[in-house]
Amino acid sequence: MTMIQALNSALANKLEQDPDVLMFGQDIGYFGGVFRVTDGLQERFGLQRCFDAPIAEGGIIAAAIGMGAFGLRPVPEIQFADYILPAFDQLVSEAARLRYRSGGEFSAPITVRSPYGGGIFGGQTHSQSPEAIFAHITGLKTVIPSTPYDAKGLLVSAIEDDDPVIFLEPKRLYNGPFNGRPDQKVASWHGHPAAEVPDGLYRLPLGKAATIRSGEAVTILAYGTMVHVALSAIEECGIDAELLDLRSIVPLDIEAIEASVKKTGRCIIFHEASRFGGFGGELSALVQERCFYHLEAPVERVCGWDTPYPHAFEWDYFPGPARLIKAMSRVMEAR
Repeated sequence: MTMIQALNSALANKLEQDPDVLMFGQDIGYFGGVFRVTDGLQERFGLQRCFDAPIAEGGIIAAAIGMGAFGLRPVPEIQFADYILPAFDQLVSEAARLRYRSGGEFSAPITVRSPYGGGIFGGQTHSQSPEAIFAHITGLKTVIPSTPYDAKGLLVSAIEDDDPVIFLEPKRLYNGPFNGRPDQKVASWHGHPAAEVPDGLYRLPLGKAATIRSGEAVTILAYGTMVHVALSAIEECGIDAELLDLRSIVPLDIEAIEASVKKTGRCIIFHEASRFGGFGGELSALVQERCFYHLEAPVERVCGWDTPYPHAFEWDYFPGPARLIKAMSRVMEAR
């Protein structure tokens, strides 16, 4: 399956298994979503289980919170992660706090799906990576898959979770993994082992990182699209790097990170979002706190530029293999 097909399969499995699951958002019903993730679900499960919503992100999330508080498991879609900000107050002030605020009487078991990141020439308002904003909010979970197999298993777990989950789907990975340059993109998941996705229901735990490649020289922490870019860089430069796919940044598998960095003694954090204030700063602080006496070089961050999203220079903005290879060389030369 492609990631689109895997996500569609997860949604269909949960709609079939649990009558309390429903989904709604802009164009996700009859049209099947702008990226076709919900294609065919309205026809199969009906208008009350998969339906369109107006262009009102605050209303979409507010309605989902109310549904969740009274026993349903809504899966609202925000058409692009850039558009989620009009609903931010609902997520922060209501969804994230509802369980604590009500003394456990109510919860918000909602899964907010949203395509995120760049790589489709969508410009400034269709390409941003706001994961660090959500990670800062206590009570929200933030999940970012990198493969079709992970996407399905993580989405099922997110829908079944009793707390609100922000589920960010890298647009560059919908149809195939990209290594960071448009002339070297892989246009299909065909033949990729992580594209072997079962039709039936399965789950992957939230907060459990995956070791994509074992190594002894340096630990690379990545998630989403950057997992594939990092793998290309490692293959190109020949450094014996260990690559961890975090899969979710909240909850975070700090135990896996700590074990890997203590083994290699070096750490590079690799994400598409801007460097300043990005989630890499939190990862760097955690590695410093927990692994200081094992570090043989400063922790490096390889990230997007600290600028508004530059549509005209999209592929220069992305941290590609060349920038990661330079960072690996620097940490290997440090004494």
